[in-house]
Amino acid sequence: MLKRIHLQGVGPAPEMAVDLAPRLNLLTGDNGVGKTFLLDIAWWALTGDWGSWPAWPSTAADTPRIEYVFESSDGPVGAGSSFDFEEQRWENPRIILPASLVLYARVDGSFSLWDPARNGPGNRPLVEQPYHFSRETLWDGLTAAGRIRCEGLIRDWVSWQRQGSEAFLQLEAVLKSLSPGEEEELRPGNPTRVSLDDVRDHPTLQMPYGTVPLILASAGMKRVISLAYLLVWAWQEHQRASQLLRQPEADRIVFLIDEVESHLHPRWQRLFLPALLSVMDRLRSDVQVQLIATTHAPLVLASVEPEFEEDRDALIHLALEGGSVRVENQPWAKQGDAVNWLVSESFGLLQARSRDAERAIEAAEAWMRGDRAALPRDLATRDAIHAELVRLLPGHDPFWPRWIVATEKPPRVARPA
Repeated sequence: MLKRIHLQGVGPAPEMAVDLAPRLNLLTGDNGVGKTFLLDIAWWALTGDWGSWPAWPSTAADTPRIEYVFESSDGPVGAGSSFDFEEQRWENPRIILPASLVLYARVDGSFSLWDPARNGPGNRPLVEQPYHFSRETLWDGLTAAGRIRCEGLIRDWVSWQRQGSEAFLQLEAVLKSLSPGEEEELRPGNPTRVSLDDVRDHPTLQMPYGTVPLILASAGMKRVISLAYLLVWAWQEHQRASQLLRQPEADRIVFLIDEVESHLHPRWQRLFLPALLSVMDRLRSDVQVQLIATTHAPLVLASVEPEFEEDRDALIHLALEGGSVRVENQPWAKQGDAVNWLVSESFGLLQARSRDAERAIEAAEAWMRGDRAALPRDLATRDAIHAELVRLLPGHDPFWPRWIVATEKPPRVARPA
């Protein structure tokens, strides 16, 4: 597992260190502070591959460097790389843990996969590049060097289903685990043709309102389905490759997931991570799982409160301070609901409201505590603050009792006609 990343002269700060927990790691912070960047660095550290564009170092740094520490069965193992400005590349004296399967789910719907049986270690002539799936190749198939690397979700799903194979049973179980409930269970239907221009039979889902081809499913469902398929496919192919090579199967898997909540309704947001933490039990119960995920959703953090283990999990916040980014492993504290998470240090809002309502309530708070210097010019009087509260807050808002008691002025709220 990845234990630590240390960056110097690369990224959104002159120097940055991230300490990772062995199981669940949640990265929070504003847009542009480097959450996705850290996932890209983690992928590179684990695989030696950038996927697309490599990290770009600061030209002001003398020796841009990326260092990382793995936790192996024999203890911590360190490695690192410096940027060669003449060659314009990162030197790569990496150490790859051959027992780790690595899966990177990006926010644009693409995926990358590192299979230790197929992609490493780098001392076999059969070594291939990691598998990089676009949204299209994941569904329609991936080829490289004239060879088929993956048949794709559409063909594999239908083939597994018609054979009644172990892979399809695993897929059904994973889909059920990732579903928000019985009313919205991701349950496969019978394959069907969808077009005169496509001779393939397509997988379907049995929805409460009828059977729907997967290609017509919602964006959120497609992301969940894609992840479920790739998990099952990657594990099935890893098992087969390990058998051909007569080597042990991986006993570790690392998930890198960018914006867990992307395209997901709140009903799905609050179950996705807990389900993902347990879903590997459906494939093999003795595999150790490390999950590193970014999120902007307070409901995602609320969802893991029953699952969070302080000795194995970490909440990591990235904050912009003084023109650079500071990384902090925050002490874990349950907030109870999404609103409390929204106003916690992980998200930093003063109020879980519109910006105008937040401004009006902050002005009211300042007025009640007698801090007239903190009042904006247009909200410098009690009457101005009250008028703004009337404009912005509903009559049943929980802030009204405090304001009424403090000002002895009842709210003037328009009654419905």
